[in-house]
Amino acid sequence: MSEGARDERGSGWEQPRYSIGEVAERSGLSRDTLRWYERIGLMDYVGRDHAGKRRFSNRDLEWLALIGRLRTTGMTVADMVRYAELVRAGESTFPERLEMFRNTRAEVLAKIDELRQTVAVLDYKIDIYEGKAQLARPATITVQDSEGIKV
Repeated sequence: MSEGARDERGSGWEQPRYSIGEVAERSGLSRDTLRWYERIGLMDYVGRDHAGKRRFSNRDLEWLALIGRLRTTGMTVADMVRYAELVRAGESTFPERLEMFRNTRAEVLAKIDELRQTVAVLDYKIDIYEGKAQLARPATITVQDSEGIKV
């Protein structure tokens, strides 16, 4: 994160303030998952209080939200850890991060297209069962052969 971005968020942005239970509740992740994320390097340094208990910052919450979005894309944990390593390595890794996000975006768009085709099939089947379907199958009901050709 750039210095300018840190300044915009205020001095308390990285201030440890939330317990692991609070973060689990806010993020929807279990405490065990949060501990695991830290162990595998997916979470950057997590602060500790005077008793040694984890304390998370607003920055950590934002990072967890990003990780959640990356999980939704289907990105592997290994790739997310690699991304975290690149972030920690600094701005010199921007090209590699950009490539990761471009590739992930292309994969997400392909999934969206596949889901749209699936919705078309479901709509067609619903119409059949509601007695509204025409005899001809819609053009969106296609299957790809082993070479990716739609039939």
